[in-house]
Amino acid sequence: MSRPTAAETGELRRGTAYGFLAYLLWGALPLYFAALVPATPWEVLGHRVLWSLLICAGLLGLAGQLRWTLDMFRDRRLLFTMTAAGALIATNWTVYTVAVMSGHVTEAALGYFLNPLVTVAMGVLLLQERLRPAQWVAVGTGLVAGVYLTVNYGTLPWISLTLAFSFATYGLLKKRLGSSLSAVQSLTGETVVMAPLAIGLVIWLAVTGQQTFTGQGGGHTTLLVLTGVVTAVPLLLFAAAAHRVPLVTIGLLQFTAPVLQLLGGVLVLGEVMPASRWVGFGLVWVALIILSVDSVVSSGRSRRLARAAEGAAV
Repeated sequence: MSRPTAAETGELRRGTAYGFLAYLLWGALPLYFAALVPATPWEVLGHRVLWSLLICAGLLGLAGQLRWTLDMFRDRRLLFTMTAAGALIATNWTVYTVAVMSGHVTEAALGYFLNPLVTVAMGVLLLQERLRPAQWVAVGTGLVAGVYLTVNYGTLPWISLTLAFSFATYGLLKKRLGSSLSAVQSLTGETVVMAPLAIGLVIWLAVTGQQTFTGQGGGHTTLLVLTGVVTAVPLLLFAAAAHRVPLVTIGLLQFTAPVLQLLGGVLVLGEVMPASRWVGFGLVWVALIILSVDSVVSSGRSRRLARAAEGAAV
């Protein structure tokens, strides 16, 4: 049984650090978007797309890959996938921004807690994947939590559900696309197809006198420009982590962001969480713990079987 080399251990540590930093930045997004008031969610979306596109184009240019953007328009399947992915991520970004800027950060956090459960459910319904018993328990517990929270809210938690389903569907599209694209190419493709909408939004807001990019001081303008950085940097960190650490580690790290979002909403932005709602969140966390423990156990079992097979072959 071979032990990991010092180089492999170093790569694992770096990958874990990259992944943690990515989710740390995503977890801090509510505080960043709250600082963008009085900009509307539509203005934030427009600037986020355009400045992200500028950053990605610069990175592709440095890598000598700008031609890839033109090649994308010649590949109908790729263009369709990028358009669909762009529509999904635009929906996700807009709803998330609306939630944060209207005082519903905790609902947004719930959406990202539910996302792994929705992803698993989609795997069963759309990809005909088989679940282990523990995974069925996790999905069932998540369903109970969803029903409980719906009753508690008095209406469907549409913010949470929209975020969970839009991001899970986005992930499904990216899975179908495979690993043929780098993180920069993927974000570039998505922002390119969103660019006409973003340009239209920015122009419309300027014509109707609703834009805040100018007239609110240099600090506000800088914050809007930096929406491109806060979009691109975590994605690139995540891509760097995904190449270095096991999927199970990524799965465990992903809970960092919604935990920080929830804490930021309650402790910093002053949102109120009734005790009854904590019960619903608790049920979701139980489901996620079951899912996480099952993933760790399954991954360990797979590694042991692989090592045993390798030893037998030797």
